[in-house]
Amino acid sequence: MISITRNLCNVCKESSKRFIATSPSLHAFWDRDEKSGYRDNRKYPPFKERMRDGLKILKSEIALWKEEMKERFEFDPILIFRAGEVDVVWRFGNEESLAKWINTDDRDNNEGYSKSSFTLTKEGKALFSGVTDMRVPKDGKAKRAGYCNIKTIRAKRSFQRDSYLNWTSYNMLVMRIRGDGRTYLLNLHTKGYHDLAWNDMYHFPLFTRGGPYWQLVRIPFSKFFYAAKGRIQDRQESIPLDRIASFGITAAERYGGEFSLEIDYIGVEFDPNHTEEFAYEMYKTDKYIVRC
Repeated sequence: MISITRNLCNVCKESSKRFIATSPSLHAFWDRDEKSGYRDNRKYPPFKERMRDGLKILKSEIALWKEEMKERFEFDPILIFRAGEVDVVWRFGNEESLAKWINTDDRDNNEGYSKSSFTLTKEGKALFSGVTDMRVPKDGKAKRAGYCNIKTIRAKRSFQRDSYLNWTSYNMLVMRIRGDGRTYLLNLHTKGYHDLAWNDMYHFPLFTRGGPYWQLVRIPFSKFFYAAKGRIQDRQESIPLDRIASFGITAAERYGGEFSLEIDYIGVEFDPNHTEEFAYEMYKTDKYIVRC
């Protein structure tokens, strides 16, 4: 009896070892981080220092939270949004207004040699200028080069919580610019909670006129097309205007050279005469067939 029990125990031990298995994490639809593989070289201060700084701004964050609650109860779309009036979201005139934007080039990601800057002019306007270089680094990784970009910092609520710009009551993007004749790309980032939506973005070209005169641009949101990591998707859909995470402008064309884009303000508007909801006609295809 004792021998039988020992044999059963040995079988149990062997079976327990035999059936212990670990499954690797599935990476089919998962990115390692929000930067999609780009390294983050920023050095963060120690935890104690961050905690100390957090306690210092606690008072201001509580005041900001009170203002958020007040705006929520006083919010009245009928009184706030008027047809034909432009609500300015970003206006430039001082260094503080530029601090809400991030300027990046392909060389920041070791993908090229382009160089740009985002500064103020003597008249107090924002100037996005630089040089796009089409040379590709000989690292065996980069296939294309020659882009510069500016992008707004992610909208924040109190206590450093991520937020969104809610533009559901508008149907027009309005910009007062002075360009150099080049074509730029407007980017509306709609980053969601899930990592699958981190790279979702809506684009539309910005055509500029060269010369000394200012240009007023009005672009319907219905014209923006959907892309992921720069690739236009087969299945298009209108912009979720209640989930705008950031706005950006990209300088990238098939030829390099100097560029210059002067910006007075960027705003939104509701035009009652524009009734189009989505500009692109979609159609269904057979299963497993992709449109090119």
